[in-house]
Amino acid sequence: MSSQPASRRTVLCRAALAAGAAGAAGLGAAACSPDGAGRKASAMPTGPVELGPASGVPVGGATIYREQRVVVAQPAKGEFTAFSAVCTHAGCVVDTVEDGKINCPCHGSQFDARTGKVVQGPAERPLPPIPVTAKGGRLVAGPDA
Repeated sequence: MSSQPASRRTVLCRAALAAGAAGAAGLGAAACSPDGAGRKASAMPTGPVELGPASGVPVGGATIYREQRVVVAQPAKGEFTAFSAVCTHAGCVVDTVEDGKINCPCHGSQFDARTGKVVQGPAERPLPPIPVTAKGGRLVAGPDA
């Protein structure tokens, strides 16, 4: 038995898993991992990843591609920037963009959607940039994009 007390996350995860019902246990297990799927989220694509139509990113706004773990912003028409969608604090995947801020649901970190810089902690490091291009009206992100 450990002499250190369990973390709040560990206690909550154990409680969720002990709930008994199969559905509750499955949800509890997913909620106990940074990306909600039982594994730590990868911060960067390892190769080029097609995201979808460039028109899916509003001018002056940003769109989260959760499955690919990429956030793409369009600060000016036809100008795209991309960042990892994995929070630099604890590895959770960000989930919303509101008022120019990318929001992490786990601990409340916020990042500037145009630059990836931290607006509100606990994260201390910006979201890492990812190369992105628009090819044939479609966005491609990652190395060699």
